[in-house]
Amino acid sequence: MSLVGSYVALSKPLAMVFPVVLLAWLRFGIGGLAMLRWLRKPKSEPALSAQTRGLIFLESFLGNFLFTLCMIFGVSMTTAVSAGVIMSAIPAMVALMSRAFLKESISPRVWGAILCGAAGIALLSLAKGGAAPAADGLLPAAGAPGRAWLGDALIFGAVLCEASYAVIGKKLTAVMSPKRISAVINLWGFALMFPFGAYAALDFDFAGVAAEMWLLLLFYALAASVWTVWLWMTGLKSVPASRAGVFTVMLPVSAAVVGVLALGETLGGMQLVAFALALAGLLLATLPARPAGAGIAVAQE
Repeated sequence: MSLVGSYVALSKPLAMVFPVVLLAWLRFGIGGLAMLRWLRKPKSEPALSAQTRGLIFLESFLGNFLFTLCMIFGVSMTTAVSAGVIMSAIPAMVALMSRAFLKESISPRVWGAILCGAAGIALLSLAKGGAAPAADGLLPAAGAPGRAWLGDALIFGAVLCEASYAVIGKKLTAVMSPKRISAVINLWGFALMFPFGAYAALDFDFAGVAAEMWLLLLFYALAASVWTVWLWMTGLKSVPASRAGVFTVMLPVSAAVVGVLALGETLGGMQLVAFALALAGLLLATLPARPAGAGIAVAQE
């Protein structure tokens, strides 16, 4: 999640050079080339059932394709503050979905961590101010009057997509290796984005892109499609989805840190408080629990 936040921040310059749909298509294409060897089915892996194939498609459709569209169009219709506050619901939504679909139990510590994370992200959003990013010519004007409710609904749709991505990923790790999951869902993302990216590529001046932008695109593609997905799926093999959802608070935290260190943005007092709350939530969720018999042993002594 820290790596996700870093490439989200560093993708800002890329979004000023490439149309959004073309940028997404190139990301999946470069990631696919890097993971060609990962597509091969290991001998130890069982044949995929129809249910597993359907889950693979949903993982890419919801987590890659639909999430991107909901986020882009949603932010274009509402404010950045509203979007940030709504996105703070991701850890709680992951916990609820993992409870409903995976039958995972959620400890009070994890609920406390979710509340800390939500409060931290909400504070971080308020500290950024209310201006949404400008449209890039493909989208409606930001914060269009009378359409904020639709933008908020789309952002909440993105929250549902991201939570579904975590829960479905947990189920897939039971039958597939993290490497193969990463490669297959990336291939689906490339196919789903193909018509939009190919159309945008027809009129795009590739020769006019500076060399440093191509290098940044390479990092973005490898980080977004290869490294982060593999790390996330590998972690999900041994961590409950509800607990993994707590770590999504690192996305806005690391994005803000990279913005300060690499993009010259400023960091205020409210943002520092937000970071402290988010990190407190992580500690609450991940520190080892005290053994049940420890208190009894001390009392007997």
